[in-house]
Amino acid sequence: MPDFYPSIGEAVGAAMQHNIRLAQGRETPGPDKPLQVRHLPHPSSDPYSVPGMIARLAETATPSEVAAIIEEVNGALVGALPQLTELVAAAADWTRVRLTFDTPDHNPVFETWTRLAAAHGMLLDVQEQLALAEDGIAACPAELTDPRHHEMVNVLRTRELLSDVLGAGPVAPAPPTADGTAETNRQRAARTSSPKAAAQGTTSPVGPSDAAPSTPPPRAPRTR
Repeated sequence: MPDFYPSIGEAVGAAMQHNIRLAQGRETPGPDKPLQVRHLPHPSSDPYSVPGMIARLAETATPSEVAAIIEEVNGALVGALPQLTELVAAAADWTRVRLTFDTPDHNPVFETWTRLAAAHGMLLDVQEQLALAEDGIAACPAELTDPRHHEMVNVLRTRELLSDVLGAGPVAPAPPTADGTAETNRQRAARTSSPKAAAQGTTSPVGPSDAAPSTPPPRAPRTR
């Protein structure tokens, strides 16, 4: 298996398949088949990916930075949201050429097309709402307000970034065992090769004195 994956999704998928094979005994580590560490790229390594933009959307980000991120995700040519909209449209068009209306009382393909078409319309509406919100974001104050005002509005984020879930602390390697049984080796290999171990083992903590001032990436040109 390669030592590096270009995306978090590919790394997690490969790690899960590898650990399943270990659990089922179909892949046994040994001196002739050493385990390879999978490195999960941190969102900061690609600030223009969706995880990278989410990581940049910290509470201390300036209004202009946040407006630039919204502009990037909603850009007409390479924005993640327009590309997702086209993907849903392509799925709807794929369903469209498989429609039949010979039995109008039972047409699950048409129901599927209807759902995809509705999702496409909603995504178009999201693009319009974000375009209107972009100017409002730029006009927001840079200073944080009193926390008592925050309690009146619910938090909307429900998912954390994978790097936040895995943490950044180092993982100590498992101590060698004397029995050397296949089951013990399998469990130790699964722990060592897990995505959490890979991410934590390649990340070093940064102290307050070592933290360098962050500079926002250059704002992408407007595409609308």
